[in-house]
Amino acid sequence: MPSLFRFLFIVALLAGLAYGAMIALVTFVQPQPREMTQTIPASRFNK
Repeated sequence: MPSLFRFLFIVALLAGLAYGAMIALVTFVQPQPREMTQTIPASRFNK
């Protein structure tokens, strides 16, 4: 049984680290807005 608790503790710790990393990304990273243009070939309109 102790190995099960150890496994669950490690999984919970990894999940907490992943959650913390996502929160840090949302908090500290600011996206740069920019315009996007994409050329669509005329053959896709003729269907």
